[in-house]
Amino acid sequence: MAAATIVHDTSEAVELCAPCGLYLKPITKMTISVALPQLKQPGKSISNWEVMERLKGMVQTHQFSTLRISKSTMDFIRFEGEVENKSLVKSFLACLDGKTIKLSGFSDILKVRAAEYKIDFPTRHDWDSFFRDAKDMNETLPGERPDTIHLEGLPCKWFAAKETGSEKPSEEVLIKVFQKFGEIRNVDIPMLDPYREEMTGRNFHTFSFGGHLNFEAYVQYREYAGFIEAMNALRGMKLMYKGDDGKAVACNIKVSFDSTKHLSDASIKKRQLERQKLQELEKQREEQKRKEKEAEEKQKEEERKQRELEEYERERKREEKLRKREQKQKDREVRRNKKQLEKLQAEEQRKLQEKIKLEERKLLLAQRNLQSIRLIAELLSRAKVISIFISEANEEPNKTKSFAGLRGGGEHCSLNTRFATFQAAIP
Repeated sequence: MAAATIVHDTSEAVELCAPCGLYLKPITKMTISVALPQLKQPGKSISNWEVMERLKGMVQTHQFSTLRISKSTMDFIRFEGEVENKSLVKSFLACLDGKTIKLSGFSDILKVRAAEYKIDFPTRHDWDSFFRDAKDMNETLPGERPDTIHLEGLPCKWFAAKETGSEKPSEEVLIKVFQKFGEIRNVDIPMLDPYREEMTGRNFHTFSFGGHLNFEAYVQYREYAGFIEAMNALRGMKLMYKGDDGKAVACNIKVSFDSTKHLSDASIKKRQLERQKLQELEKQREEQKRKEKEAEEKQKEEERKQRELEEYERERKREEKLRKREQKQKDREVRRNKKQLEKLQAEEQRKLQEKIKLEERKLLLAQRNLQSIRLIAELLSRAKVISIFISEANEEPNKTKSFAGLRGGGEHCSLNTRFATFQAAIP
C-alpha cells in the first residue's frame, strides 16, 4: 500500500469513528501521461525530474500533495498525482490535459494527457453476479453471501487499544469503528492468530512503504444493508487519522468483498479444528522439546559429572605426582643434608685430628724442650761438678805431697774412688 501522507486540508473528511480519531477522505488522485518524442541524437536523454518540474509549474498557483512516477518507458512517462481536495481535481485536469511541454535542447514538443484516477473498487454488480454464479456458495448461510468486507493496508497503530499501550490492532476497536454501518456479526484479524500463518502459509505481518505496520481484516455484517452501506461509504475513500495534536495523516486502503467464505461457519469451524490440531501438535512439539531438553540437560549433567570425575582424577594424579616429586625432593634434600653433615663431620674430625696432632706435636716439643732444659741443666750441673772436681784435683797434689809421707798414698786412692762414684751417678 502507499505511504501515509500528511493532510493539510481536512474539510472534506467524513467521520468514521471520532473517538478513535478515524475519518474517511476522498481519494483525489489523477494519472498524467507525457508522450516522449523519438530521440534522434544518440546519448541524449530526457530528464524525468525536469518533466516533473514542468508539470508542477503548469498548475499555476496550486500544488500537488504528491507527484510520483508510476511508469517510465522510451515512449512515455506516467505520473500519479494527488491534490488536497476533490474540488481541485477538475482545475488540475484543466491545466494539464491536452497541454504541451517544451524542453530546452529539444525541438519536439511533449504532449500531456491527464485524467482522474480510476479507482479499483468492486461494484454491486460485481458481488451480486459473483455470488449468483458461484456454485459452491449458499446465499442463505453467513459468509457465503455478500456480507463480509475484506480490508487490506490498515495501519496497526490506528486500530490499537490505547489503554493497553500495545501497537497491535484490536478486534474491539475494529468493531467499534465499523459498527457505524450496521450490526457486526463477526470480525477476524489474521495476524492476531499465532497459528494462522502455519494454517495458510501466508505472512500477515506486512510493512507499508511508509514504515507503518499494516494488517488485513475481515468484517462481517449481520444484515446485507450494513454491508451495502459500508461498501458505499468506503468507495473512493482513503483512511485518515487525526491525532490529539490536530495533525492528520491519510493512507490508501484496499477494500473488496470476501469471495473465499472466510467467515462462514464451516470455515470458522475448520480453522478451529486446524488450530486445535496445531495446538496439539505444538504441545507435542513442546513436550518433545521438553524431553529433548531434559535429555540434553541430563547428558550435559552426565558430561559435567564425567568432566568433574576426570578433573578430579587429573587433580589426584597431579597431586600424587606433586607429592612424589616433593617426596623425592625431600629425599634428595635429606641425602644432600646427610652428605653435607657427613662431610662437615669428616671435616671436623679431620680438623680435630689435625688439632690433636698439633697439640701432641706441641706437647712433644714441650717435652723435648723440657728434656733439653733438664739435660742442659744436668750438663751444666755436671760441668760444675767437674769444674769443682778439677779444682779440687789441682789442689790435691800439693796436699798429697805434704801428707805423702804421713799417710803413705791413702788419700790418692780416696780421690779416685770419689770420681768414679760421681761418674756412676750421672745417667
